[in-house]
Amino acid sequence: MMHPRAGLKALEEDLVDVDALLDAYYDNHPDPADPDQAVAFGTSGHRGSSLDVAFNEDHIAATTQAIVEYRAAQGIRGPLFIGRDTHALSRPAFDTALEVLSANDVAAQVDALDGFTPTPAISHAILVHNRGRSANDPGRADGIVVTPSHNPPRDGGFKYNPPHGGPADTDATSWIADRANELLAAGLRGVRRHSRQKALQDAERYDYLHTYVQDLPNVIDLEAIRRAGVRIGADPLGGAAVDYWAEIGEMHDLDLTVVNPEVDPRWSFMTLDRDGKIRMDCSSPWAMASLLEKRDEYDIATGNDADADRHGIVTPDGGLMSPNDYLATAIRYLFAHRPHWPATAKVGKTLVSSSLIDRVVSSLGRELYEVPVGFKWFVPGLIDSSVGFGGEESAGASFLRHDGSVWTTDKDGIILALLASEILAVTGRSPSTLHAELVEEFGTSAYARVDAPANREQKAKLKALSAEQVSATELAGEPIVSAITEAPAGGAIGGLKVSTESAWFAARPSGTEDIYKIYAESFRGEEHLGQVQDAAKALVDEVLAD
Repeated sequence: MMHPRAGLKALEEDLVDVDALLDAYYDNHPDPADPDQAVAFGTSGHRGSSLDVAFNEDHIAATTQAIVEYRAAQGIRGPLFIGRDTHALSRPAFDTALEVLSANDVAAQVDALDGFTPTPAISHAILVHNRGRSANDPGRADGIVVTPSHNPPRDGGFKYNPPHGGPADTDATSWIADRANELLAAGLRGVRRHSRQKALQDAERYDYLHTYVQDLPNVIDLEAIRRAGVRIGADPLGGAAVDYWAEIGEMHDLDLTVVNPEVDPRWSFMTLDRDGKIRMDCSSPWAMASLLEKRDEYDIATGNDADADRHGIVTPDGGLMSPNDYLATAIRYLFAHRPHWPATAKVGKTLVSSSLIDRVVSSLGRELYEVPVGFKWFVPGLIDSSVGFGGEESAGASFLRHDGSVWTTDKDGIILALLASEILAVTGRSPSTLHAELVEEFGTSAYARVDAPANREQKAKLKALSAEQVSATELAGEPIVSAITEAPAGGAIGGLKVSTESAWFAARPSGTEDIYKIYAESFRGEEHLGQVQDAAKALVDEVLAD
């Protein structure tokens, strides 16, 4: 249901009390026997609010100690790259983590300017350090990103990236979470910590910003953008990319304006999202309303979320592009303009992304690499260059360098934003114009995600569903051609995907809310999409009721 003030600037009553948030971080102590207060890693780390006793000092101390023990067990003794975004809880969590890392003699690499660090800059730093090292080299580096991504200002987040530079897999996060909860249950006995002063003294300085920005010409044709004089408006949405965009414009002599350089942990300058919350979701037209008002001032306007792992693309002719539309457009462009990429490089997408991508990939003569939700599934392919591009419907993606080697193994909203300007500079047409050409060639689809209520037990049942439990033979008037619980490229979906000739839906439980998510698409229009969504909900509810 749409909030009446969606798309309007936040009012004072919408803003979080930062002092209360920080006090709760230190004062509240979780009960690890309560699942809502335990450490739990979703697809992007442990997230929660100190006000809910879900992201507090105890959680971070225990989780960092668990990461220290995990990396030791894996034979990782190199530096650990750590950065934070602009959320209020990110600074205290960052400090807590440093105290534990220092006491465990881990060489933490912090930002040389004591600034904010985007997720892709951490991934980039890990890969640069580990380049040429073997899989069992003890000098390998790993990393921690302190961010809840696009979540509201009241939330905190904590994510571990192992030596491959991308999000940790389930084996790693399960071990870390289990060990962290053991430490919580033991009253943090076994957690080693130094004082904050000593931790800061022990930390080593790393120039994340310049290392990353100087390397950008190896992944994006910045010279083409400069020559074409593309007018870029980059809105960091109050996130970690704010200084990066300024440096990109200056270092590479681009016509680039940082639309809003303000950083405020309350995000008082944001417009409310669809549900009335402040959320730095650069794929949401409501959260991006302020930038959309300025779209005619720039050839390309872009947004990023708080840790810059997501992208939003705005053009004068098309407004805010949907993530699926831009992914399909980016794929068509990249595989035609990266001659040094391996001829066998696949195109990666999550199985809840648009089938327009499938049709584009088929036209390119490339192989589709369809994975479950979570960017971690693209990591091996990006590392060995067998996957040229990996993208998610939630506006997260990364791709290879010009020479076909790995750039990042985590989502990089900065290069996806810059790619939009490269596309315009090289083709003379905006990404939205190129997407319209794809639609003319492959057909128009209607795509949406809706949520439905589900309790903890029902979510567990949906996650463990088998395809054999689906007895239906028809979906919205069409025969079902497939019902899968494992992605074509391997890996459990944690739910179900059902497809017909012209439509599909996928249902997955939320990791943080008492809902399940229904993603659906139809190439027969909005009305048929509604029928698919209704049929999907009925089918899933029937299975959950058994």
